[in-house]
Amino acid sequence: MMKQRIVQCLKSLTVHTIMLSSNKKKEVVSNLCSSPAPLTSHLPDGLSRRRQEFSVSSSRNRFSICIFQHSLSSMAPRKKLQGLVAATVTPMTPDGQINLSVIRQYVDYLVSKQNVKNIFVNGTTGEGLALSVQERKQLAEEWVHQGKDKLDHVIIHVGALSLLESQELARHAAAIGASGIAVMAPFFFKPTNKDELIAFLRAVASEAPAVPFYYYHIPPLTGVKIRVEELLDGIKEQIPTFQGVKFSDTDLLDLAQCINKNDREEFVFLYGVDEQLLSALAIGANGAVGSTYNYLGQKNNMMLQAFAQHDLALARKYQFLTGEFLNFVIKLGFGVAQTKAVMTFVSGIPMGPPRLPLVQASEEFITKAKAKLDGIVWPTN
Repeated sequence: MMKQRIVQCLKSLTVHTIMLSSNKKKEVVSNLCSSPAPLTSHLPDGLSRRRQEFSVSSSRNRFSICIFQHSLSSMAPRKKLQGLVAATVTPMTPDGQINLSVIRQYVDYLVSKQNVKNIFVNGTTGEGLALSVQERKQLAEEWVHQGKDKLDHVIIHVGALSLLESQELARHAAAIGASGIAVMAPFFFKPTNKDELIAFLRAVASEAPAVPFYYYHIPPLTGVKIRVEELLDGIKEQIPTFQGVKFSDTDLLDLAQCINKNDREEFVFLYGVDEQLLSALAIGANGAVGSTYNYLGQKNNMMLQAFAQHDLALARKYQFLTGEFLNFVIKLGFGVAQTKAVMTFVSGIPMGPPRLPLVQASEEFITKAKAKLDGIVWPTN
């Protein structure tokens, strides 16, 4: 099989993607599958083959060869991950298939309408755990491809109940040039202590040893309540690529202890409870990852700006108004399905239904939520 002929570069540090024509695709696949010659002999003309290895990945719309350069000095400097990160919705067709065709429009909408240039793909909002491995790969490829030169960071959530699947997704994210990977704790067979959790995280992170790694802490869904403060002790020695935490819990004491210990600002802490973001900023969070930033990104950016300018009264206004909307829809029943509905009427991009067992938002919800959001009077200064 083709996959058995592909070299996975565990020390890949830069990625160059070459778009291939359909004929070239067939030629390369044929060569890879049949020839005992070194894989690098099948690179398209014009590419240097000096100490390079590559892997092949494909999706419905394109086929790419990813070339890995083995040189730490060649790694391009990355911008610091901070500010707002939109936890992206996974667009689906009416019959429940992933809809890659609208992702380019989605990227442009986030950048131009919400001023959000960081995304978190295949997480909770993206229904990642309800998708197949192949679907998750296709989505990751499309977001990275469409976000090139438009987005600052594309973080791919690669967590799964199966360690092998999570490792496969981590290798794939590295191959396509993702800015970072994130992993939540497995939640059927759960780790019961820090050492067990770190062992799982390390086993995934080691498959993408040049890619920044983030722990996705979401105990309300995983049931894994190991405190992050405890997890951080000595974690760099265990996971050299560890960069920070998506902290999706209301335990601000735990978050505060993490930030207090992070006096050298070695790690980033991105808060994941949208209605409490201002509280997390006051403690010292670097930014936030959330679904709300898909459709209220601009307003929350204004809150971040007010906070940075020490205008706490204005920052509060934005937080209270965001909270007013979320409080209203939570009382109606609010989850991933309803987030998709809100995103559809705010962005004009059809997000489609969720995947079972989630069910589509009702027309009553859509009417009430739209009226509430339209009726909010935001600060003008």
